[in-house]
Amino acid sequence: MSKPSFLLSMTNQEIIEQLKAASRDLVFLSESDYPFDVFLWEGMTSVTSEKVLKQTEHPQDTAVEIVPFDSFFKRVTTVEDWQSPEEQETAKKYQALVLTLKTNLSNLQVYRLGTIEINVYILGQTSTGDSAGLSTLVVET
Repeated sequence: MSKPSFLLSMTNQEIIEQLKAASRDLVFLSESDYPFDVFLWEGMTSVTSEKVLKQTEHPQDTAVEIVPFDSFFKRVTTVEDWQSPEEQETAKKYQALVLTLKTNLSNLQVYRLGTIEINVYILGQTSTGDSAGLSTLVVET
């Protein structure tokens, strides 16, 4: 799959800065709310569950669920009439975050590692082929 032409001019550092700006002050809503951390995994040009577990220092027998990118963000990017103005603004910030991820990274995937306290890695490839994205923690009991 060829990379879109807009990906070709962005450096990894520029992508990291854009991800930091887009995720600033956002927390992913679960039973506990955690902020996003931005990461860059240089040299990881292809991503597998095994590689993600190794990179994040999780045991190889950790439960892994790969979630489609758009479905992961559907709940937090949807603006509803019944939401408060603050909730609608947060959904718009999430829409901007999703656009930033899609604009700067290709082959986006979401990896959920573990159960109950789930480490989430939203990652894709930069124009150099390295892996980058966001991580957070969700709690589901």
